[in-house]
Amino acid sequence: QVQLQESGPGLVKPSQTLSLTCTVSGGSIATNYYHWSWIRQPPGKGLEWMGAIDYSGSTYYSPSLKTRTSISRDTSKNQFTLQLSSVTPEDTAVYYCAEGARLGATARHQYNYWGQGTQVTVSS
Repeated sequence: QVQLQESGPGLVKPSQTLSLTCTVSGGSIATNYYHWSWIRQPPGKGLEWMGAIDYSGSTYYSPSLKTRTSISRDTSKNQFTLQLSSVTPEDTAVYYCAEGARLGATARHQYNYWGQGTQVTVSS
């Protein structure tokens, strides 16, 4: 059973960089042939796929967020990390990490496993 857990600060100031880590257990991010994604849900809105990293370390980004997003991994810790730069209050959302086969998916059933999510608020 694969389990994912997000961690990171719950409050980020505008213009700063948001950094979140997803720790994976029960499966390896380096040998599992699925994609490891970051997805967010702003208040009152739907799920937004932000980007992903695959088992080889290749990264994929949403075109709308590509200039501000970076995803990396630490295979020794079985973790992957999201960095979102130049945040604004519009980046306030619940952020999730998830494992799935389809890039860009925005429905929960399209992923095999989800983290519980972490609330990030952008405010001064």
